[in-house]
Amino acid sequence: MRLLVVEDNRNLVANLFDYFEARGHTLDAAPDGPTGLHLAVTQHYDAIVLDWMLPRLDGREVLRSLREEAGSNVPVLMLTARDELPDKIAGFRAGADDYLTKPFALPELEVRLEALTARAAGRGRNRVLQVADLKLDLTTLEVSRGGRPLHLYPACRKLLEVLLQSSPGAVTRDRLEHSLWGDSPPDGDMLRSHIYELRRVVDGPFPLKLIQTLPRVGYRLAAPAEAAHAAEHDGHDDRTG
Repeated sequence: MRLLVVEDNRNLVANLFDYFEARGHTLDAAPDGPTGLHLAVTQHYDAIVLDWMLPRLDGREVLRSLREEAGSNVPVLMLTARDELPDKIAGFRAGADDYLTKPFALPELEVRLEALTARAAGRGRNRVLQVADLKLDLTTLEVSRGGRPLHLYPACRKLLEVLLQSSPGAVTRDRLEHSLWGDSPPDGDMLRSHIYELRRVVDGPFPLKLIQTLPRVGYRLAAPAEAAHAAEHDGHDDRTG
Protein backbone atom coordinates (compact mmCIF):
# COMPACT_ATOMS: atom_id res chain seq x y z
CA MET A 1 0.00 0.00 0.00
CA ARG A 2 1.01 3.59 -0.58
CA LEU A 3 -0.17 5.55 2.46
CA LEU A 4 -0.37 9.19 3.45
CA VAL A 5 -0.13 9.87 7.18
CA VAL A 6 -1.42 13.29 8.23
CA GLU A 7 -0.32 13.54 11.85
CA ASP A 8 1.58 16.14 13.90
CA ASN A 9 2.91 13.73 16.55
CA ARG A 10 6.44 13.03 15.35
CA ASN A 11 6.95 10.00 17.58
CA LEU A 12 3.76 8.38 16.32
CA VAL A 13 4.71 9.10 12.71
CA ALA A 14 8.13 7.54 13.29
CA ASN A 15 6.50 4.41 14.74
CA LEU A 16 4.15 4.15 11.77
CA PHE A 17 7.04 4.47 9.30
CA ASP A 18 9.09 1.83 11.12
CA TYR A 19 6.20 -0.63 11.24
CA PHE A 20 4.71 -0.19 7.78
CA GLU A 21 7.92 0.22 5.79
CA ALA A 22 9.25 -2.98 7.36
CA ARG A 23 6.22 -4.73 5.83
CA GLY A 24 6.79 -3.35 2.35
CA HIS A 25 4.43 -0.37 2.41
CA THR A 26 5.33 3.13 1.20
CA LEU A 27 4.51 6.17 3.32
CA ASP A 28 4.44 9.94 3.01
CA ALA A 29 3.77 12.19 5.97
CA ALA A 30 2.31 15.65 6.50
CA PRO A 31 2.53 17.51 9.85
CA ASP A 32 -0.48 19.80 9.35
CA GLY A 33 -3.85 20.03 7.60
CA PRO A 34 -2.99 22.18 4.55
CA THR A 35 0.09 20.12 3.72
CA GLY A 36 -1.89 16.90 4.06
CA LEU A 37 -4.67 18.19 1.83
CA HIS A 38 -2.17 19.31 -0.81
CA LEU A 39 -0.50 15.89 -0.90
CA ALA A 40 -3.86 14.11 -0.93
CA VAL A 41 -5.07 15.94 -4.03
CA THR A 42 -1.79 16.03 -5.97
CA GLN A 43 -0.52 12.49 -5.30
CA HIS A 44 -2.03 9.03 -5.54
CA TYR A 45 -2.48 7.04 -2.32
CA ASP A 46 -4.20 3.75 -1.60
CA ALA A 47 -5.39 5.10 1.76
CA ILE A 48 -4.94 8.05 4.11
CA VAL A 49 -4.46 7.96 7.88
CA LEU A 50 -5.80 11.29 9.13
CA ASP A 51 -5.53 12.76 12.62
CA TRP A 52 -8.41 14.91 13.85
CA MET A 53 -6.49 17.56 15.84
CA LEU A 54 -4.07 19.11 13.35
CA PRO A 55 -2.35 22.51 13.14
CA ARG A 56 -3.81 25.15 10.79
CA LEU A 57 -6.69 22.98 9.50
CA ASP A 58 -8.26 20.16 11.49
CA GLY A 59 -8.75 16.67 10.12
CA ARG A 60 -12.49 17.00 9.69
CA GLU A 61 -12.07 20.10 7.48
CA VAL A 62 -9.31 18.36 5.52
CA LEU A 63 -11.68 15.47 4.92
CA ARG A 64 -14.56 17.70 3.87
CA SER A 65 -12.34 19.53 1.38
CA LEU A 66 -11.00 16.26 0.04
CA ARG A 67 -14.47 14.83 -0.54
CA GLU A 68 -16.51 17.89 -1.53
CA GLU A 69 -14.01 20.11 -3.33
CA ALA A 70 -11.47 17.69 -4.75
CA GLY A 71 -14.02 14.92 -5.35
CA SER A 72 -11.62 12.27 -4.07
CA ASN A 73 -12.85 8.82 -3.04
CA VAL A 74 -9.55 7.63 -1.54
CA PRO A 75 -10.20 5.57 1.63
CA VAL A 76 -9.59 7.62 4.78
CA LEU A 77 -9.12 6.22 8.27
CA MET A 78 -9.49 8.87 10.96
CA LEU A 79 -7.05 8.34 13.80
CA THR A 80 -7.80 10.32 16.96
CA ALA A 81 -8.00 10.40 20.73
CA ARG A 82 -11.63 11.52 20.46
CA ASP A 83 -13.56 8.41 21.48
CA GLU A 84 -17.05 9.78 22.21
CA LEU A 85 -19.90 8.63 19.99
CA PRO A 86 -20.75 12.16 18.75
CA ASP A 87 -17.14 12.56 17.61
CA LYS A 88 -17.25 9.30 15.71
CA ILE A 89 -20.52 10.27 14.04
CA ALA A 90 -19.05 13.64 13.06
CA GLY A 91 -16.02 11.90 11.56
CA PHE A 92 -18.10 9.54 9.46
CA ARG A 93 -20.41 12.33 8.33
CA ALA A 94 -17.37 14.31 7.19
CA GLY A 95 -16.47 11.41 4.89
CA ALA A 96 -14.30 9.02 6.91
CA ASP A 97 -14.36 5.36 5.88
CA ASP A 98 -13.13 4.09 9.25
CA TYR A 99 -12.35 5.48 12.70
CA LEU A 100 -9.69 4.26 15.13
CA THR A 101 -9.09 5.77 18.55
CA LYS A 102 -5.73 6.24 20.27
CA PRO A 103 -4.04 4.31 21.75
CA PHE A 104 -4.19 1.54 19.18
CA ALA A 105 -2.30 -1.55 18.07
CA LEU A 106 -0.30 -1.22 14.87
CA PRO A 107 -1.40 -4.62 13.51
CA GLU A 108 -5.04 -3.55 13.91
CA LEU A 109 -4.37 -0.36 11.95
CA GLU A 110 -2.71 -2.37 9.20
CA VAL A 111 -5.62 -4.81 8.96
CA ARG A 112 -8.16 -2.00 8.85
CA LEU A 113 -6.26 -0.23 6.07
CA GLU A 114 -5.96 -3.45 4.07
CA ALA A 115 -9.72 -3.97 4.39
CA LEU A 116 -10.41 -0.41 3.24
CA THR A 117 -8.20 -0.68 0.18
CA ALA A 118 -9.66 -4.09 -0.72
CA ARG A 119 -13.21 -2.73 -0.55
CA ALA A 120 -12.23 0.29 -2.62
CA ALA A 121 -10.69 -1.96 -5.28
CA GLY A 122 -13.82 -4.11 -5.31
CA ARG A 123 -16.05 -1.09 -5.80
CA GLY A 124 -13.90 0.05 -8.70
CA ARG A 125 -14.05 -3.30 -10.48
CA ASN A 126 -17.84 -3.42 -10.34
CA ARG A 127 -18.66 0.18 -11.14
CA VAL A 128 -19.62 1.99 -14.30
CA LEU A 129 -18.40 5.57 -14.20
CA GLN A 130 -20.65 8.04 -15.99
CA VAL A 131 -20.90 11.77 -16.61
CA ALA A 132 -23.69 12.97 -18.90
CA ASP A 133 -23.83 10.42 -21.75
CA LEU A 134 -20.17 9.37 -21.33
CA LYS A 135 -19.58 5.96 -19.70
CA LEU A 136 -16.57 3.90 -18.71
CA ASP A 137 -17.15 0.31 -17.61
CA LEU A 138 -14.28 -0.55 -15.26
CA THR A 139 -14.98 -4.26 -15.61
CA THR A 140 -14.83 -4.49 -19.40
CA LEU A 141 -12.87 -1.24 -19.99
CA GLU A 142 -15.42 -0.30 -22.63
CA VAL A 143 -15.94 3.41 -23.25
CA SER A 144 -19.05 4.83 -24.89
CA ARG A 145 -20.79 8.12 -25.38
CA GLY A 146 -24.43 8.41 -26.33
CA GLY A 147 -24.40 4.64 -26.88
CA ARG A 148 -21.58 4.95 -29.40
CA PRO A 149 -18.39 2.94 -28.65
CA LEU A 150 -15.23 5.01 -28.28
CA HIS A 151 -11.75 3.61 -28.79
CA LEU A 152 -9.04 4.89 -26.44
CA TYR A 153 -5.53 3.64 -25.98
CA PRO A 154 -4.60 2.71 -22.38
CA ALA A 155 -3.01 6.01 -21.30
CA CYS A 156 -6.06 8.01 -22.38
CA ARG A 157 -8.41 5.50 -20.78
CA LYS A 158 -6.53 5.84 -17.48
CA LEU A 159 -6.79 9.63 -17.65
CA LEU A 160 -10.49 9.31 -18.38
CA GLU A 161 -10.94 7.05 -15.35
CA VAL A 162 -9.25 9.55 -13.02
CA LEU A 163 -11.27 12.45 -14.42
CA LEU A 164 -14.55 10.55 -14.17
CA GLN A 165 -13.83 9.42 -10.61
CA SER A 166 -13.22 13.02 -9.55
CA SER A 167 -16.05 14.63 -11.54
CA PRO A 168 -17.08 17.40 -11.20
CA GLY A 169 -14.01 18.13 -9.09
CA ALA A 170 -10.78 19.47 -10.52
CA VAL A 171 -7.82 17.14 -11.08
CA THR A 172 -4.34 18.62 -10.92
CA ARG A 173 -1.71 18.02 -13.57
CA ASP A 174 0.52 16.38 -10.95
CA ARG A 175 -2.16 13.85 -10.06
CA LEU A 176 -2.83 12.99 -13.71
CA GLU A 177 0.88 12.61 -14.43
CA HIS A 178 1.29 10.37 -11.38
CA SER A 179 -1.60 8.17 -12.54
CA LEU A 180 0.32 7.48 -15.76
CA TRP A 181 3.98 7.48 -14.78
CA GLY A 182 4.19 7.33 -11.00
CA ASP A 183 7.13 9.30 -9.63
CA SER A 184 9.04 9.29 -12.95
CA PRO A 185 7.17 11.40 -15.53
CA PRO A 186 8.85 11.70 -18.95
CA ASP A 187 10.57 14.83 -20.17
CA GLY A 188 8.40 17.27 -22.08
CA ASP A 189 4.68 17.86 -21.79
CA MET A 190 3.45 14.38 -22.67
CA LEU A 191 0.34 14.90 -20.55
CA ARG A 192 -0.84 17.65 -22.88
CA SER A 193 -0.55 15.26 -25.84
CA HIS A 194 -2.59 12.59 -24.08
CA ILE A 195 -5.25 15.12 -23.05
CA TYR A 196 -5.42 16.36 -26.65
CA GLU A 197 -6.06 12.81 -27.86
CA LEU A 198 -8.60 12.15 -25.10
CA ARG A 199 -10.45 15.34 -25.95
CA ARG A 200 -10.38 14.51 -29.66
CA VAL A 201 -12.12 11.17 -29.07
CA VAL A 202 -14.43 12.06 -26.17
CA ASP A 203 -15.47 15.60 -27.17
CA GLY A 204 -14.53 16.02 -30.84
CA PRO A 205 -17.57 14.35 -32.49
CA PHE A 206 -20.10 15.70 -29.98
CA PRO A 207 -21.64 19.16 -29.56
CA LEU A 208 -21.57 18.98 -25.74
CA LYS A 209 -17.98 19.37 -24.51
CA LEU A 210 -17.17 17.68 -21.22
CA ILE A 211 -13.43 18.25 -20.67
CA GLN A 212 -12.48 21.68 -19.32
CA THR A 213 -8.99 23.09 -18.94
CA LEU A 214 -8.31 24.83 -15.63
CA PRO A 215 -5.42 27.27 -16.19
CA ARG A 216 -2.52 26.75 -13.79
CA VAL A 217 -4.41 23.89 -12.10
CA GLY A 218 -5.28 20.97 -14.36
CA TYR A 219 -8.50 19.64 -15.85
CA ARG A 220 -12.11 18.88 -15.03
CA LEU A 221 -14.57 16.51 -16.71
CA ALA A 222 -18.17 17.55 -16.16
CA ALA A 223 -21.36 18.54 -17.91
CA PRO A 224 -21.47 22.35 -18.35
CA ALA A 225 -23.99 22.92 -15.55
CA GLU A 226 -21.96 20.82 -13.11
CA ALA A 227 -18.75 22.53 -14.19
CA ALA A 228 -20.27 25.97 -13.61
CA HIS A 229 -21.46 24.95 -10.15
CA ALA A 230 -18.06 23.51 -9.26
CA ALA A 231 -16.33 26.64 -10.53
CA GLU A 232 -18.52 28.82 -8.31
CA HIS A 233 -17.66 26.54 -5.38
CA ASP A 234 -13.90 26.52 -5.79
CA GLY A 235 -13.47 30.00 -7.19
CA HIS A 236 -11.71 28.98 -10.40
CA ASP A 237 -12.39 30.65 -13.74
CA ASP A 238 -12.78 27.56 -15.90
CA ARG A 239 -12.33 27.76 -19.67
CA THR A 240 -12.38 25.03 -22.28
CA GLY A 241 -9.12 24.65 -24.12
